[in-house]
Amino acid sequence: MATIKDIADKAGVSPATVSRVLNYDESLNVQDATRQRIFEAAEELEYQVKEKKKRRKKLKLGVLYSYSLEEELEDTFYLSVRIAIEKKIAEDGYKMVRISSWDPLESVVALDGIICLGTFSQSAVKRIDAFQKPIVFVDASPDEEKYDSVVIDMKKSVQKVMDYLFDKGHRKIAYIGGSEVDEDGKKVDDDRTLSYEAYMKKKKIFRQEYMKIGGYYPKYGYKLMKELLELNDKPTAVFVGNDALAIGCYKAITELDLKIPEDVSVIGFNDISSAKYLSPPLTTVRLYMEFMGERSVMALADRIYTERTIPLRMTVPSKLMIRESVGAIQL
Repeated sequence: MATIKDIADKAGVSPATVSRVLNYDESLNVQDATRQRIFEAAEELEYQVKEKKKRRKKLKLGVLYSYSLEEELEDTFYLSVRIAIEKKIAEDGYKMVRISSWDPLESVVALDGIICLGTFSQSAVKRIDAFQKPIVFVDASPDEEKYDSVVIDMKKSVQKVMDYLFDKGHRKIAYIGGSEVDEDGKKVDDDRTLSYEAYMKKKKIFRQEYMKIGGYYPKYGYKLMKELLELNDKPTAVFVGNDALAIGCYKAITELDLKIPEDVSVIGFNDISSAKYLSPPLTTVRLYMEFMGERSVMALADRIYTERTIPLRMTVPSKLMIRESVGAIQL
């Protein structure tokens, strides 16, 4: 590949003159014949001008979380995703600012974009939209035609769980999950609950008394597991909406002198770091929380830098982590 020095030698001028001519430096005072000689030499040597890399501005990103730090400690899914977001922002050299949907417009003027993690009511989304900034939602997708989003393929994740339990011979499968009411007073449907119910009804084995809904924290797993074990016709397996609930279930089962999985099988969701250290190790669904956090930052930066107008929805798959908390039933 030809260099500026090769062109300079062939044209009989300095490398500096060649560089300025090829970059169309209008302040350079040089004869037209010299310019022509330089261009002819460059063409003959098949020289290609290198494109100058544009310096990207360092972004200032707002982060908006719907869960408090105290709530994160109860259910570490959002804690893990939040840490991944903040780590990626720091690694890429961006500046992070924590904001609220209630912040005045003037306080977010300097932001280049916003990452929203959690669940959001319609009124919250409306307030966030009023900021008029590029936005990416993580674990939520309020409007696929407007916002970027990074979400879990919840239906397929539940399908894996239910197929696994069904293949193990379980038909008396209970579910313990949580529910929320957003700031608008509207119930937030959990796709895990809906998918469990749809699966059981399709198999024609759904029983209303086997579905227990409370909060997403260990105390609810403990309470609702005890209710299930008080039934005359007890379930042989319990699918719980997250691993925090599973921890509560373990306590309830052991207090009743029952064993996992001999007396009842338990399968969780999230694969928190402590899941494999429970006794027995918890079979659960692994969610790629760090990946979700990283990709949300990357998606937002891409939209800002490229001025992309077409929204993207990234659906992240899951993996069933088979351990020792599920046993087989002889049909």
